[in-house]
Amino acid sequence: MPVPISVSSHVSDPLPRIAYVTALYPAASHTFILREVTALRDLGFEVLPCSVRRPDESMLIGPEERAAAADTFFIVPAGKSPGAVLGALGATLAAPGRLGRTLALSWRTAQPGLKGGLKQLAYLAEAMLLARHLRHRGVQQIHCHFVTAPGHVTLLASELSGIPFSFTMHGPSELFEPETWQLAAKTEKATFVACISHFARSQMMYLSGPAHWAKMKIVHCGVIPERYDAPAPEARQEGVAFVFVGRLTAIKGVGVLLEAFRRALETRPDLRLTLVGDGDDRARLERLAAPLGGAVRFTGYQSQAGVAENLARADALVLPSFAEGLPVVLMEALASARPVIATRVAGVSELVEDGVNGLTVHAGDAEGLAEALLRLAGDPELRARMGEAGRRKVRAEFDVRREAARLATLFAGRGGDALRPLPLSDPKEH
Repeated sequence: MPVPISVSSHVSDPLPRIAYVTALYPAASHTFILREVTALRDLGFEVLPCSVRRPDESMLIGPEERAAAADTFFIVPAGKSPGAVLGALGATLAAPGRLGRTLALSWRTAQPGLKGGLKQLAYLAEAMLLARHLRHRGVQQIHCHFVTAPGHVTLLASELSGIPFSFTMHGPSELFEPETWQLAAKTEKATFVACISHFARSQMMYLSGPAHWAKMKIVHCGVIPERYDAPAPEARQEGVAFVFVGRLTAIKGVGVLLEAFRRALETRPDLRLTLVGDGDDRARLERLAAPLGGAVRFTGYQSQAGVAENLARADALVLPSFAEGLPVVLMEALASARPVIATRVAGVSELVEDGVNGLTVHAGDAEGLAEALLRLAGDPELRARMGEAGRRKVRAEFDVRREAARLATLFAGRGGDALRPLPLSDPKEH
């Protein structure tokens, strides 16, 4: 059932106009951001998506993504217009005080060396274009997803425009290089930090001074659970079917999965594995999978509906990543009442309870992963029990509409001291 959350009928203060900034939107691997934007709009917010780059047409894999692309301001393409560049430069020079503070901030947060300086100049130019766009649109709050390069652009655009900003902390990429991405400086400047897990918040606490801990709140990414209620299609693979969904890159550990799957096939030749996604590691992985023949299938990127259909066709999902934040695909699988096998990294254990709604294994452990595959393959009752437990977990804690309402509380300045903000509704509740 849809989550009954109302904002506009209870909140008397006008809702702020928000800009959402990220590196590549709408990207096939970032459908959760699209869901979050949609949920905020349903709550009555005006949300203006902004992306540093425009995704290739191959990334616009469904009607939602194509519609979102038509509604997004793309910063780098905007810079190809001489009029836009001159307008941004004029607006910047018209506020010399802000420009001076921005240049000082840019200098403090630049990566060392010539390459770092050139990158910072590019971020500053993009920030000028973004700041002009945001001022023209009357934006009152900037929110950034993934505070790597787009976080730098957002930080500088906020300083140029005087518009406050906040960000969502995912990990792991930002946490690998906290000094490169100046996480402490961004936290200091931000009005709040939405951490997707306790793990992400703990890392930000470690990287920032205690004076800023109170602004770190936990807001999950999420899914729309009922979208995954459909029963498995009739045309289904024979045997026991596993599915992986994600980018085909080294960090996802798919090479380990293929080795584990090869071992499991020796015991259970009826196993099947579908790899949904694409990436720079695909050619190598296809070569590794070739000896396994028809037991392994690559589909490329799929739309949201396509991902849901592949989950419905599968008996379980496998995510063998070396590093993660709190993967949305695990939420999608559990919402589909499919158990998951995942590695014990970062915030995964906050969603996947070993032996309850899935199995967890050590990252890089092909033998342990093979044993987990065989355990689930051999016990359909266990799969069903875990799947239902997972579905309950997602409905209770990872519904994107409820999580967007928690973000709405923060955007409305009503977060208070709560680590998990209450969903924005009647002010008497806050």
